[in-house]
Amino acid sequence: MHGYTVAYEREEIQFPVYVVGLIGAVLATVGYEIHNVILIALSFFAFGFAYYNYPLLETGKPRVGAGQYGIFAEGLGILAWKSIKQMELVPVDLRGATSNELRITLDVPLDRALLADWRKRPSYRYLMRLPWAMAKGGIIRIPLDVFDRPADEIMHSFERMMRFYRR
Repeated sequence: MHGYTVAYEREEIQFPVYVVGLIGAVLATVGYEIHNVILIALSFFAFGFAYYNYPLLETGKPRVGAGQYGIFAEGLGILAWKSIKQMELVPVDLRGATSNELRITLDVPLDRALLADWRKRPSYRYLMRLPWAMAKGGIIRIPLDVFDRPADEIMHSFERMMRFYRR
């Protein structure tokens, strides 16, 4: 995709995935050696967390972006510029920490808004993290703090491209 793209951050976001994967391996090994089913079950939870967050390790791959046809997100597709009613950057408070979220409100149902539908994924990636979530009312939520660019820069670039290509 040509245009403006962002990938997952390369620094501290990978560390928890590696640590939880290592903890899962240790729990599985110790549980197997001492025949403890509880430790083996806990290792499956740790491996599940690491598996879900595995895409965070794939840095450098564009996850979200915008181009001449619209906004794209991995696992969603390309949203046509004409189908976007409003974009807003919303600060969200979670347990005392503020994170930024891009909310895209659609004019039309999602099936008609997509120029390219990428929602079908390989079965092994079905349970992995996606960079977007769907909310009620045709709103697509994209948390921006996990990406390699500041949230304000992403929002400004998307708005600028929408003004230019929507003409």
